[in-house]
Amino acid sequence: MEKLQDALQKLRIAAGRFMLGRNGMDQLNYALLWAYLILRVVRAVVVAASRSLVIGVVFNVLTDVLLIAMAFRVLSRNLPRRQAENLRWLNWWQRTRRIADGAVKRHRDREHKYYTCKQCGTVCRVPVGKGNIVITCPKCGAKIQAKT
Repeated sequence: MEKLQDALQKLRIAAGRFMLGRNGMDQLNYALLWAYLILRVVRAVVVAASRSLVIGVVFNVLTDVLLIAMAFRVLSRNLPRRQAENLRWLNWWQRTRRIADGAVKRHRDREHKYYTCKQCGTVCRVPVGKGNIVITCPKCGAKIQAKT
């Protein structure tokens, strides 16, 4: 048992030495991994339902590309470029989550209506039941005619 533990310890040290200076797993790789797993499940369902070999091959190619991209990113020694890719991914993901969360909150809010300024894109909130009103955008001062 002790020899096995020593062998595993040496293996861990060797793997750690191999990974020195390499990118490893980051948030973008975890997202690629989730995309891979979801595509594999979708592939199984779609191929079972359609019994089409062409669809199965297309899904296999997509999942293989994801695996190759993940392996490339994990083993890459070009850390600044991989970190920049990860940062772009995180910025996009946070922006998408923020937009989705805001949409869910606006949908649940029954006491207000929301209008988007056509000039600057600011979301303006007004109470429901005020009739026809003119909304002044707080950011750019543009006028929005709306019915609440």
